Amino acid sequence: MKELLQGNEAIARGAYEAGIQVATGYPGTPSSEILKTIALKFNDSIYAEWSTNEKVAMDAAAGAAYSGKRTLVTTKQVGMNVMSDSLLYTVYTGAEAGLVIVTADDPGFFSTQNEQDNRWYGKLAKIPILEPQDSQEAKDFVVKGIELSEEFDTPVLVRTTMRTSHSKSVVELGERDNVDKSLDKFPRNQRKYVMTAQWAEKRHPIVEERLDEMREYATDSPLNFIDWGKKDIGIITSAVNYTYAKDVFPEASFLKLGMTYPLSEKLIKEFADEVERVLVIEELDPFLQETIQAMGIEVTGKEIFPKCGELLPDDIFEYIEGTDFEPQREIPQPRDQGEDDLPERSPVLCPGCPHRSSFHILAEMDIPVAGDIGCYNLGCLPPFNAQHTMGCMGASIGVLHGMSLGDLDEPAVATIGDSTFFHSGMPPLANMMHNHGDGTAIIMDNRTTAMTGHQDHPGITQTLGGEETEKIDIEEVVRAMGVEKVEVVDAFNVDEVREALKECNEYDGPAVLITEGECVQITSEKAQEAYEVNPEECIACGKCLDLGCPSIVKTDEEYKDTGRFKAGIDPVLCVGSICDVCRQVCPTGAIKAPNETEGE
Repeated sequence: MKELLQGNEAIARGAYEAGIQVATGYPGTPSSEILKTIALKFNDSIYAEWSTNEKVAMDAAAGAAYSGKRTLVTTKQVGMNVMSDSLLYTVYTGAEAGLVIVTADDPGFFSTQNEQDNRWYGKLAKIPILEPQDSQEAKDFVVKGIELSEEFDTPVLVRTTMRTSHSKSVVELGERDNVDKSLDKFPRNQRKYVMTAQWAEKRHPIVEERLDEMREYATDSPLNFIDWGKKDIGIITSAVNYTYAKDVFPEASFLKLGMTYPLSEKLIKEFADEVERVLVIEELDPFLQETIQAMGIEVTGKEIFPKCGELLPDDIFEYIEGTDFEPQREIPQPRDQGEDDLPERSPVLCPGCPHRSSFHILAEMDIPVAGDIGCYNLGCLPPFNAQHTMGCMGASIGVLHGMSLGDLDEPAVATIGDSTFFHSGMPPLANMMHNHGDGTAIIMDNRTTAMTGHQDHPGITQTLGGEETEKIDIEEVVRAMGVEKVEVVDAFNVDEVREALKECNEYDGPAVLITEGECVQITSEKAQEAYEVNPEECIACGKCLDLGCPSIVKTDEEYKDTGRFKAGIDPVLCVGSICDVCRQVCPTGAIKAPNETEGE
């Protein structure tokens, strides 16, 4: 049976066919669909959860694998930084059942703050890296990853990129492996599973021996294969770059690496000896190139191709033009899409977003804001320009503490979301309390993990599997940490947010402002009729436009020959009284609810 699957859907299918019983992770594009698909399609066979962060997901996976459950962990590339502490101890321990980690990297900056190449984590950890080319391999490599994990007693890293994660291709489906390795009792094997120095020292040689064994395995592994063509050019590549390179060099010889670490020196030398020149095509870092050159093999790679961004077929054509590696077919001419005529469009908060009032007020106050990762990071863009740092999950409160150590002569604020607070916002807040920090942390509680697709977290009452659960109250957590100044407000009430923020900024010590308002994309409220602008009362002051709401537009009606144009509201986009922020900021009362009469 065949099915058209997105790469992430195929990974979920691979988890099913591999006999995986536990799947954990933290949402992040481009990996989020994996656990969602598992929960929707394979809930009867696989327990799946959104963990509070990637380290917690890895620890939970380790405990399950120690107990004999085949396990999968998912993350986007920056999540590996959070996960790495726990990943690296599992390398020494191994497990009783297979353990596969999927990292979805992001060449091209489609949804993240960096382009880190997580193949280095495989080398750092000394574990196998499998890189699928398409959805078929995405499924198959999860199955193979479990096999390798159990054969060599090691975690296995499956690395995808945005293109393999989100592209669709036909997949040949298989049956589920129903081998159950579950244990009745947890293993009492301290010398294997307790990584105190005296026992970890004994495990390190085992890790090195295992790595040598895996190099031998790579020589004859079906994961790596040679596709012979003309031998004037031999191309070594992997993953989706194999597809792209075949498009540019249809007649060349290829060594396609499905297992990109550890590499087989014997296999690579045999291939290189048969061709006149070797070209390495890989995105981001010269990971393969440097390893191959260390074998004493002459190759060309990053001398031609950049270390930044994707390498699509047109990019490969562009970079090799004029080099010794001329393409084997005509370079396509770029299509004229009139891009120079298109206006720039920045991403914006959705109409009815509960974060809009906070950033409108922060922009008014013109105070420094340490930001975090989530929808609210859009506060750094026009018209607000009201977020001034953003580094990684949970960094905002830590940066705020550092700002207070800088003796600024103005109050400072941090913004962080509810899911991010549970992910990594609590430790820096505890640090602020312990070390007598100063400043206001605004926890923007919109009842979901919004930007990555509305996943659950401990602050809501439902799990990934749809089960009811107890909500952890953010206010109670904050007060339990010792924060004395805590304000909880309706995010859609502009005056309430403004007054509470002023009070927090005037407080001497750490303060927390919790703005509560459900994400408009998941709101339980019924859709409301759009608001309207009374043109007779509009003075074209632009206050409503300062909200950056896509539903508020300029009309072609000028106000008293001032050169300013009156506002209007797009009824298709406006969510009406679910939001109400524009009506509150209009100084003349020109913005009204539908059918609102004068004097109401």
